[in-house]
Amino acid sequence: MIKNYFKIAWRTLLRNRVFSAINIAGLGIGLASCMLISLYVFDELSFDRHNEKADQIVRVFFKGTIQGGKMNESHVMPPTAAALKADYPEVLAATRLREGGAPLVLIDQKLFTDDRMAFVDSNFFQVFTVPFLQGNPNNALLEPNNLVISETLADKYFGKTNALGKLIKFKEWNKTYKVSGVMKDMPKNAHFRFEMLGSMSSLDDAKSTSWMISEFFTYLVLPKGYDYKRLEAKLPQTVAKYMGPQLTHAFGMSLSEFRKKGNDIGLYLQPLTDIHLHSDFEYDLSANGDLRYVYIFSAVAIIMLVIACINFMNLSTAGSSKRAREVGVRKVMGSEKIELVGQFLMESLLLTGIALVLAAGICLIALPLFNELSGKELSLSLDEIPGLIPLLLIFGIFVGVFAGSYPAFFLSSFKPISVLKGSAASIKLGSRSNIGLRSSLVVFQFFISITLIVGTTVVYQQLKFIQNKKLGYNKEQVLVVPAWALGKNQSVFKEELLRDSRVSNISQSGYVPAGPSGNNNYTMSPENNSSNLIKTLRFEVDYDYLATLGMEMAEGRNFSKEYGMDSTAIILNETAAKAFGFNKNAINKTVERRDNEGKVATFHVIGIVKDFHFKSLHERITPLVMTLAKDNGWMIVKIKTKEVSGLLSTMQKQWESFKPDLPFTYSFLDERFNQTYKAEQKTGKILGVFAGLTIFVACMGLFGLAIFTAEQRNKEIGVRKVLGASVAGIVALLSKDFLKLVAIAMVLAVPAAWYMMDKWLQDFEYRIRISWWMFAFAGLLSVAVALFTVSFQSIKAALINPVKSLRSE
Repeated sequence: MIKNYFKIAWRTLLRNRVFSAINIAGLGIGLASCMLISLYVFDELSFDRHNEKADQIVRVFFKGTIQGGKMNESHVMPPTAAALKADYPEVLAATRLREGGAPLVLIDQKLFTDDRMAFVDSNFFQVFTVPFLQGNPNNALLEPNNLVISETLADKYFGKTNALGKLIKFKEWNKTYKVSGVMKDMPKNAHFRFEMLGSMSSLDDAKSTSWMISEFFTYLVLPKGYDYKRLEAKLPQTVAKYMGPQLTHAFGMSLSEFRKKGNDIGLYLQPLTDIHLHSDFEYDLSANGDLRYVYIFSAVAIIMLVIACINFMNLSTAGSSKRAREVGVRKVMGSEKIELVGQFLMESLLLTGIALVLAAGICLIALPLFNELSGKELSLSLDEIPGLIPLLLIFGIFVGVFAGSYPAFFLSSFKPISVLKGSAASIKLGSRSNIGLRSSLVVFQFFISITLIVGTTVVYQQLKFIQNKKLGYNKEQVLVVPAWALGKNQSVFKEELLRDSRVSNISQSGYVPAGPSGNNNYTMSPENNSSNLIKTLRFEVDYDYLATLGMEMAEGRNFSKEYGMDSTAIILNETAAKAFGFNKNAINKTVERRDNEGKVATFHVIGIVKDFHFKSLHERITPLVMTLAKDNGWMIVKIKTKEVSGLLSTMQKQWESFKPDLPFTYSFLDERFNQTYKAEQKTGKILGVFAGLTIFVACMGLFGLAIFTAEQRNKEIGVRKVLGASVAGIVALLSKDFLKLVAIAMVLAVPAAWYMMDKWLQDFEYRIRISWWMFAFAGLLSVAVALFTVSFQSIKAALINPVKSLRSE
């Protein structure tokens, strides 16, 4: 019987080639879109789940408020791990990780760069699942100056020879480490990925007992099924026991007094599997994802699939007049309803199977482009997704049954007497309930399409707003060069550049207002008012920093070599001046900072720089201070030429003349700024692509419905033409019903799109207003596309000779 079902289904498919092609193409695009986005979503949700103890591991983080200034840090103090392990029996293990950057590695006179390193405690491999290829994970990092390297790095450094016992010299530290283990490369879906792990005992500050410094990422292992919130509720005791006394020593006030002034500090816990999608820290080990985008893209995947299935349902039910007599004859000949349902479901499954093959092909072709858009390294490899083929088969069967169930039950419900007695179209196809359902499905398709167009428009307008917003500094034609690699030759390189007429100014600082930069938090207070603590960010700058970046002074002066006392001078931004209470006449006021030992350093204010954006536009401008420091860090070069390539070539030659360890590299400040909004740019591109695909699939269904409508009204069109109706009038007649549906979809989409995009914009402190023209644009675009789609078939129907349509009457 199944064989017979398949034969009939194949013949039906060949007999209705146009509509079969529309269904297959629509389902294929819908399935491919769903599969691609599902790969992205599953990858985002799989982060850190490769660890055997993933559900037992939590990370300790620090959160606080000082005079309204927020502190939200993913790393904590050196003794935190030992203290929690000693004080709470539910902590089965505690381990730490500290970043080591990308140090210069020297092996057999060859220099290697760009390999990330971290220092970890010796029990790190008992907490995290990191398979070893060589060495013993239980003792690999017990000794100082031991090192575990990745499989890729072992091959890169030592080729096919055994890496165990080999020596690696870190040039900038002037230290040699011994390779004590080789681990498998860390997975892509981990919140940290390092090529080298050194023993924590190699670091002096790892033994520190200070609760006033941080930089140590700390992880705990809890019992299976244990609610981490129970331990988190006890952490205020830890803060009071260890941090309280040191806070009193440093700032001269007790923890309770500190809190009475509206301040607070505390330790909190975060499950390991929440880190990637639920983190919003000032700094983390890698770029985190965003749960909102997972929801958005999941919804888009489901919607694309539903729209494709709606097309199938619409075209199948609209074409029921062609199958009605077949159903009547088969029922008269003894076919049961369940057999007819099985036949129509087989047709649906056959179409879905072909569409699934098409979707797999589209995925393979589109995956590199999707990876580029999403910033992922997704793959359809059977090695990475072992059950891929069974999953696709189950998925195909589900979609086939879902899309084909309504048409199957609808078509099999025809009564043979009514069907064989007269026109099937008058029996079912033209029924109000059937037309109403199809109309509702078309409205839903365009409701989604319009919503996605509005969403894409808002995202692009917000990104345009970011690009054009006045930042308080000039990011155009500014080069950023890692000058520290030149060592003692930095000043010579700077002098040579300043002699070049294409360079207008140069500054050196470890702090750049866009992209990777130094991050030095200061807690300061007005002089003689130590209880008024203000959390600020400190930039160490030189004499030319403000001029190079085009920053403007609101009051006072810049640092100057003419003033010998500028070593204790400080410049505040406008927000910091307000926070200190210097509303007027801030110049010559003094501020102080206490270090961890309680020693006081005093600074006198010489100027107020106008507020500028040194963080993302997601965040409000916070207090910032600038102090004078010796040239170091990034070399910020303001250029005044359009012949940038020629200048870069000259700079490279000058760089190479010093024979530094690192090759000449650079970045543009505006590019560093754009990288800050990479997630939003990615979202805008993906939404734009899938908005276009959604409209395309919806219009394919609309095109099919227009063909059926024209066929149904074939004789009506002939009569109207005989009676003098014009081609334009007939086109308008056939098109207006579809345009009404688009108009209804527009009315429904406007409030929904406004609500969702307003919520998205709330994440930006500086944002656009959603304007009426964005909805008008989406509506007009949808109407234009729908009209073009329907008019093509309407014009064709209107041009048919009425003699052909009426000769059978």
